[in-house]
Amino acid sequence: MKTHAAVLWGRGEDWQIEEIDLDPPRSQEVLIKWAAAGLCHSDEHLRSSDMGSTENASEDAQDQKPGLFPMVGGHEGGGVVLEVGPDVHSVQPGDHVAASFFPICGRCKMCITGHSNLCDFGAATFLPGQISDGTARYHLNGQPLNVMAKLGTFAEHSVSHEASLVKVDPDLPLGVVALVSCGVTTGWGSAVYRAEVMPGDTVVVVGVGGVGINAVQGARMVGAKNIVAVDPVEFKQKAALDFGATHTASSMEEALPIVTELTRGQMADAVILVPSVMYGDLMAGALSLTGKGGTCVVTAVAPQSQTECSVNLFELAMFQKEVKGVVFGAANPRFDIPNLLALYKAGQLKLDELITRTYRLDQINQGYQDMLDGVNIRGVVTFE
Repeated sequence: MKTHAAVLWGRGEDWQIEEIDLDPPRSQEVLIKWAAAGLCHSDEHLRSSDMGSTENASEDAQDQKPGLFPMVGGHEGGGVVLEVGPDVHSVQPGDHVAASFFPICGRCKMCITGHSNLCDFGAATFLPGQISDGTARYHLNGQPLNVMAKLGTFAEHSVSHEASLVKVDPDLPLGVVALVSCGVTTGWGSAVYRAEVMPGDTVVVVGVGGVGINAVQGARMVGAKNIVAVDPVEFKQKAALDFGATHTASSMEEALPIVTELTRGQMADAVILVPSVMYGDLMAGALSLTGKGGTCVVTAVAPQSQTECSVNLFELAMFQKEVKGVVFGAANPRFDIPNLLALYKAGQLKLDELITRTYRLDQINQGYQDMLDGVNIRGVVTFE
């Protein structure tokens, strides 16, 4: 079939809207018609940094994996199943689904030990071809196209492995469903699962865009006493207060006296780092905000070539601080996506309010520019 998709041809280039050829689903694959796709920063990282490059990529990001580009973008999506291939058991035509940024095989060591966000299928995120057999379903003028996270939600239609899809209730707005595919779950889980925020804790969230603001929500929902949202953009500071922050600051330096006063010098129980791009020199400020026995969670994506960071090793050991990485909020897509949507339906999780603007597919470059300019909490592409 023919369909339209936003295709990235190389580093630093704009997204191009192309009419592509999409093959029918094969074994364990599903054809989806997307209704909405979230404009997540990870796709911008793919465009502007060395994400998806070979190991020890250079700063100019030319050392990319063979076959990385051209690529159909998008990994946050809400849509409807149109057709299923052989051996598909989790969904059927007519089902509403959320994209799952990390697929879930249910059989690898990570899955069976309760860490499905680290499923071995995720190793193929930037490799060409389908999860099922390594061959391409997407083509343009006879050339195979790679697909972001094996989802390609910046297309009207996609063919994805059923391991990358989670069935959701049909009465949910598909724009909201798209957000839970990655950004909401990543932020919420960073606070609830990885930082293990407890009632009465003091939490600092550094960066309150589409991911960080959900770390604020997560901390609020589990009973944090103080939640300090740090962002240089005043609009995002104000939004963070609506989502549960108790205090705001424009920088970690500005947050330091606030946290010192709130905790009588004990400092934060948890600091969650979600800047637009993670750099090693940000660690010093984050750990100065982290108290004894506290946890610093690194959620934001760093350039792959970033191999050094500023850490006071004496304080790390003597104050028994922890530094933790996290992907997808340490969440289980098959449990947490429906669970977060249930919390939304119950009025306990704000999702509609996250969507600042919607865009047509041909406005995707404007949508990403708006994200970089700090005027959106989250932009969403809609196909209807």
